Amino acid sequence: MRTRLRAGDPEAFRELFQEFAQAIHRHALRVSDDWSAAEEVVSLTFLEVWRLRERLEPGDDPVRPWVYGIATNVLHNRRRAVRRHSRAMGRLPAPDVVRDFSDETVERVDDRRRLAAVKTAVTRLRGGERDVFQLCVWSGLTYGEAADALGVPVGTVRSRLARARKRLQKLTAEELKKLGNPQEPRPDSEQIQGDRDSAVRTIQETLR
Repeated sequence: MRTRLRAGDPEAFRELFQEFAQAIHRHALRVSDDWSAAEEVVSLTFLEVWRLRERLEPGDDPVRPWVYGIATNVLHNRRRAVRRHSRAMGRLPAPDVVRDFSDETVERVDDRRRLAAVKTAVTRLRGGERDVFQLCVWSGLTYGEAADALGVPVGTVRSRLARARKRLQKLTAEELKKLGNPQEPRPDSEQIQGDRDSAVRTIQETLR
């Protein structure tokens, strides 16, 4: 595959796209939490794969780490662009906020709350720790594959992932505290207390 890609074989590129496009999309979606952004990342990643094909080292090693390394760089560039856009938008007057009454639905509030906290916490990780966490935990790369993708030793991947997991617990707790308690249902709502207590215990056990 490496030899064929380096030679500019269109069929090899097609095979590579079919094998990795969906996986890169899932990875980008987890990182960006934006469907359209994930599709853009896939397009840019494979454009870069084609543009940089001659830089691919020859040999028989799998190309998966190389493709994920390019996707990681594309995500970094996009993140910087989003920050610049956010700063520009922050200088504009704030629009009037229209209350969304659908948010008052109590069902699954705590799950959404924790998911939001985790996603925000991941963005607060140091860059290297965040990349390793996203590649190894979210996209299932091995330590060796992540090391190849990021151009660092395997030991660095292991230590970064250990620090990321430790810091993520603390950061997630901080984000949950910022979000406050989920909205409680109205007292007159029809709900069996025993069922509610059971659900709360299940969630609490999950969060441990």
